Amino acid sequence: VMAAAAGAASPADKERFICIYPAYLNNKKTIAEGRRIPIEKAVENPTSTEIQDVCAAVGFNVLLEKNKMYPREWNRDVQYRGRVRIQLKQDDGNPCLPQFPTRKSVMLYAAETIPKLKTRTQKMGGGDQNLQQGEGGKKGKGKKKK
Repeated sequence: VMAAAAGAASPADKERFICIYPAYLNNKKTIAEGRRIPIEKAVENPTSTEIQDVCAAVGFNVLLEKNKMYPREWNRDVQYRGRVRIQLKQDDGNPCLPQFPTRKSVMLYAAETIPKLKTRTQKMGGGDQNLQQGEGGKKGKGKKKK
């Protein structure tokens, strides 16, 4: 039993991975609601999958827990569900990735990278087209008035 307990304390153990909830990076939330990074660096409604994607892409050992909820999250929608566990440190206590020594560095990186995800940029692209159409419509109305 003692050996098992000692094993659980190892940073490589899933229990010791840091947790990142989407709320930590959400610019729609206040500090009281769980945001943990400056609002100008935060992202609009990040999902646990997006956090998992950017962290896995940079080389972290990542675990997605789909059905976990952030305790302060009142909204029970699937979109707000999930948390990402990331192995921050190796067994010897050194960071797995030297550029991310702290959980904050990981959160800031994720928040910076999520807007650049393909899924995000495509959505944004769609939004731009709609805007152009809208502007075109306005111009058309102007011509009709003449």
